[in-house]
Amino acid sequence: MRRVSKQVLVGGVAMGGGAPVTVQSMLSVPAADVAGNAAQARQLAACGCEVLRVSVPALEDVRLIGAIKAAVAVPLVADIHFDYRIALAALDAGVDKIRINPGNIGGAEKVKQLADACKARGVPIRIGVNGGSLEKPLLEKYGGPTPQALVDSALGHARLLEAQGFEDIVLSVKASRVADMVEAYRLLAAQCGYPLHLGVTEAGTWRAGLVKNAVGIGALLLDGIGDTLRVSLTAAPEKEVRAGFDILRAAGLPAPGPEVISCPTCGRTNIPVAQIAEELERRLAGSPKAIKVAVMGCVVNGIGEGREADIGIAGGMDSAVLFVKGEQVRVLRGNYLEALLDEIERL
Repeated sequence: MRRVSKQVLVGGVAMGGGAPVTVQSMLSVPAADVAGNAAQARQLAACGCEVLRVSVPALEDVRLIGAIKAAVAVPLVADIHFDYRIALAALDAGVDKIRINPGNIGGAEKVKQLADACKARGVPIRIGVNGGSLEKPLLEKYGGPTPQALVDSALGHARLLEAQGFEDIVLSVKASRVADMVEAYRLLAAQCGYPLHLGVTEAGTWRAGLVKNAVGIGALLLDGIGDTLRVSLTAAPEKEVRAGFDILRAAGLPAPGPEVISCPTCGRTNIPVAQIAEELERRLAGSPKAIKVAVMGCVVNGIGEGREADIGIAGGMDSAVLFVKGEQVRVLRGNYLEALLDEIERL
């Protein structure tokens, strides 16, 4: 059963309160390159990214917000550290969400200014805590960046906003060690009603980072925990978005676009399964059809194992069997991939 949290609105996108889990990514172009950030934002929007985040390290970098919002309709989050003035300027520029830790911006009066400005504009705040940002007293109390230390930090920052009457808050407690990340979010989910942003920080490169995120985020989604996510990778941000949707599908949650499933192959395999499946993923990228497509190596097990797919093929001798919902339709010869794509187009 999914945890039901308070709902906040990021632009026109709902987070929490039973809304679908959203997939985010972060622009990786240097802040000085305004045109490059706008171009990357368009690329991410094209692959389905539902919320974008951009780092705004200095006041002059607030100019990014207008350029990005002019380029795409995707809600935009400004990632800000320490300087509340940048957050206020980002709000004036029309940003849809602020990511900042209130305890780091310099006293109750500054927190009040930020909270009042966000409330006036209907803009939520994400409090993002990770092992590298923990306060010294908490590190001393717990002997390091433990899961409970992460939770205490997040809730402590939230109380600063609550004291100003502001509760449109999203929380995250990311850790690089997957077990710590999972435990921290489970503790946090039990101690507050705010929507939660899931992620593994410093997860690493495409291969290792994908595994860490899939294990950590996937475990929490299966627990019913999580309202939005970012698959942090040392890789192109488009890969983060695709991985996020793949993790949602694997957890049985709604995700846009087609899903390609394929068998691991064995000695009975009669068609180039890997080649066809990879090309299918490439050719179907961006398709709005929420269908499952199967590529199976043989007719011995393939049709039965792929029966939950909407459509698929199973290899035969110099041929492939086309099946729909587990029922054989006809035998394909020649270019199996193009024939399958043609059938998918007709669905």
